[in-house]
Amino acid sequence: MNFNNPVLFKELKLRFRSFKGFNGILFFLLAMCIFVFGYIFLTVNMTGTSYFRPSQSFVLFAFLSYIQLGLVLFTAPGLTAGSISSEREKQTLPILLTTSQSSFQIISGKMLSSVAFLLLLIVAGLPVYSLVFLFGGISPMDFVKVFFFLFVTLLAIGSIGVMFSTLIRRTIVSMIATYGSMLFLSVVTGFLFIIVMQMKAFNNMGTITSPSYLGQFLASINPGCCLHHFYHPI
Repeated sequence: MNFNNPVLFKELKLRFRSFKGFNGILFFLLAMCIFVFGYIFLTVNMTGTSYFRPSQSFVLFAFLSYIQLGLVLFTAPGLTAGSISSEREKQTLPILLTTSQSSFQIISGKMLSSVAFLLLLIVAGLPVYSLVFLFGGISPMDFVKVFFFLFVTLLAIGSIGVMFSTLIRRTIVSMIATYGSMLFLSVVTGFLFIIVMQMKAFNNMGTITSPSYLGQFLASINPGCCLHHFYHPI
């Protein structure tokens, strides 16, 4: 694999020199800080105590993880769905294909530049996560697992966006297809999982139930169910 990828370096310079990108990081971190300190303030006032329990710290960590997951699910399609189709619409793709860069380098450069920006958002939120460790209830291994899960989900959603951007000529259609796939994986599969588990529980009422392989498959491709499994392992 050739790491001297001009497409990747060009996309990284354009994306990380943009004032809008760092504006988005600033407002995202401000929103996370407001949420964390607001949650701590409300919890301490409602419980009537002057301290923050470790169990409450675990709930706060779970909320922050779901916020990061929502950021990945709703931002990754918008950054990757137009990576190739926008070059086609601007009529610069034929020029790009005549260079010495291979198709793999072009696609990987486009995808990795978008993944790197979202990874920066996740890494920028690490100091906010560190506030949770001050109150206990969370082990470093829990933090590593969640971070690795967010990274894998980011790569998966980003790959889907680049795939639709390569197959579909129009950026708007590619973006709709990518967001539709994301909604199917995160909402429709969760709804089907609930229906399958309820039907199985109704059919096996009063008896020992065997595992539902369809339900396990639906849960395995749903990002929310997978993240929930970290906090409530079966």
